[in-house]
Formats: sequence, C-alpha cells, structure tokens
Amino acid sequence: MAVQRIRAFDDPVLREVAQPVTEFDKELRGLVKALTLTMRQGQGRAGLAAPQIGVSARVVVFDYDGKAGHLVNPRLELSERTIVADEACLSAPGAWWPLERSFGVTARGRDMYGKPVTVRAIGMLARVLQHEADHLDGVLFVDRLGDDDRDRFTESAASS
Repeated sequence: MAVQRIRAFDDPVLREVAQPVTEFDKELRGLVKALTLTMRQGQGRAGLAAPQIGVSARVVVFDYDGKAGHLVNPRLELSERTIVADEACLSAPGAWWPLERSFGVTARGRDMYGKPVTVRAIGMLARVLQHEADHLDGVLFVDRLGDDDRDRFTESAASS
C-alpha cells in the first residue's frame, strides 16, 4: 500500500467501530506501512488510525517526540490526572480545540507480527494514543468538546 487519502471528519466510516484484527499477515503489515506513510505526509504527523483511511481495523500508528510505533487491537489504561491542551485531527485539517484528556496512558496491544507491545506515555504522546484509540470506536475529538465548542467547530467546518 502507498500513501492513502485521509477521510474527512464527516465521512460515515469514521463513525463505525473498527473490527478487531485476527490475522497477523502480509496484508496487516501493508496496512501498518500505509498508515505510517500517510501519517508522515499529513499535517501534525503525530498519529493515525486505520478508519481514517477507510479501513475497519483496530490499528493505530504514532510518531511523536522521538517515540514511533504502532499498536494492533490497543487497550488503554488511563491515569486519573487530566490536562487540557489543544488537539487537532488529520481528518479535520486546520482545526485546533482545547480538550481535556488523561495526562498518562499505558497502551497494550500487539505489533504487526502478533507480539505483545506495551507503550507507556505521558503528555502529548498520551493524548495522541487516546485520540487514535477513539477513532477505533467511532469517536471523533469533536464529540468530546463542550456544546459551544462543538457548535463552533461544526460551523467552521461547514464554511471551509
């Protein structure tokens, strides 16, 4: 697979719950490669989930502050401490909104070969992992905004 088109925030595929990965094969390795290439082409370049390129698979890639990788079928354990920071999405280019997320996360999943992987992150990488995991459940960051911010986001997206 090559660089893929990133789906816009109003694409219905982004509202679907992604399917668990059960085959750790050449196709999955191609998907991880395509996600990584596509993420690195995008603005922000911190993370990308398979649904954002129209693939219903529980796969995310990330690359932030020198820590890069991927997770297949990730499960997140969130810290109780939270922080508000600006957040953006490759499916909504140019939109940045303050959003509260857990400050730390432990993400467990598999790599593209099926081997167990654990990623512990704080700060922005923790935010990236939470954001991408949301995509796997059909949740967009706009869903986590307060009513006023969500209305402003929707208005700005409609006028773009």
